[in-house]
Amino acid sequence: MPAWLPRAMVLALALYACFRLGSWAFDQLIGLLINILIAFFLALAIEPAVSRMSARGMRRGLATFLVFLMVLIAGVGFVLLLGSMLAGQIVDMVEEFPKYLDSVINWVNQTFHTDLSRVEVQDSLLHSDWLQKYVQNSATGVLDISTTVLGGLFRLLTIFLFSFYFAADGPRLRRALCSVLPPARQAEVLRAWEIAVDKTGGYLYSRGLMALISGIAHYILLVILGVPYAPALAVWVGLVSQFIPTIGTYLAGALPMLIAFTVDPWYAVWVLGFVVVYQQFENYALQPKLTSRTVDIHPAVAFGSVIAGTALMGAVGALIAIPAVATLQAFLGAYVKRYDVTDDPRMHGRSSRRGEPVLTRLRRSWRASGSDGGEGGEGGAGVREAPERA
Repeated sequence: MPAWLPRAMVLALALYACFRLGSWAFDQLIGLLINILIAFFLALAIEPAVSRMSARGMRRGLATFLVFLMVLIAGVGFVLLLGSMLAGQIVDMVEEFPKYLDSVINWVNQTFHTDLSRVEVQDSLLHSDWLQKYVQNSATGVLDISTTVLGGLFRLLTIFLFSFYFAADGPRLRRALCSVLPPARQAEVLRAWEIAVDKTGGYLYSRGLMALISGIAHYILLVILGVPYAPALAVWVGLVSQFIPTIGTYLAGALPMLIAFTVDPWYAVWVLGFVVVYQQFENYALQPKLTSRTVDIHPAVAFGSVIAGTALMGAVGALIAIPAVATLQAFLGAYVKRYDVTDDPRMHGRSSRRGEPVLTRLRRSWRASGSDGGEGGEGGAGVREAPERA
């Protein structure tokens, strides 16, 4: 056995053990790392407001606290408004449910020539096996739901805590990061930080603008249909559909449909149709234009980044994919050397000789190459005859 082989085997086993330990630690800390990433982008989003307040003489920690306080007050007020509205509507629906059930049963009897009654339907539902199993599963899942809610609150608190520290200690964090880098690298890090702040703010601006447009459009529809709580429902649709990725559209449209159903079942169908049509308009016309202008990336790149972010990190990846890609694109764009583009008609999607057949252009180019070859004899003739054979 060579003398180096035992040391190599020990080194390989040690490296493998370190790799396994690192993989285990990464799997255990992936939730914390995602929370820190969300907190970092949230701190970048509020950085302009905090810096503006700090430039006027306010302490940076106090400015960050005031910004978070305003966001918290707006969020709690919105939740309370929707909660009171939803509670009132649920009470009304429970009181009017027998009438809705009678109307549905009458329609079924008239359409299918049946002889159903509300008492029979209620008894069959109350004594059905699937309802009893559902109640049992719901009772056993109360603890799981409570654990999920507590875990979500703890995660939200963690994100807000880290984002507060990132925003309040932003200059100190930048100085600590730049202190271990040479001066040239320090300028690049500061430039990347500034680009990230601009792109994240632009992305939130585009989302806020789309939420405003969506809220106004749905408010007009709800007012025309006479659906109650139209302002609150419009705000709900605008915010939820834009700031909750993937499932936000469905959550946003479900509540207006439910409230419209209490007024008239056909109104719910109208709301559903409008939500579907407006969503197509937003996905293919409004969102690509606004997103590409505010974060300066191509609509196809924006769409692809959202898909990639969803595949990598789920809903969180979909939310932060566009500002992350926009920041990376703007930062790397400074290191790509660009040249002047030649004034060629083909650059504009036009042919150099419009109306001329392709085969004629090929023959001319081949003959020109044969004549340029000088007095090549048979070589030139072979080149000149090639287009004729073609």
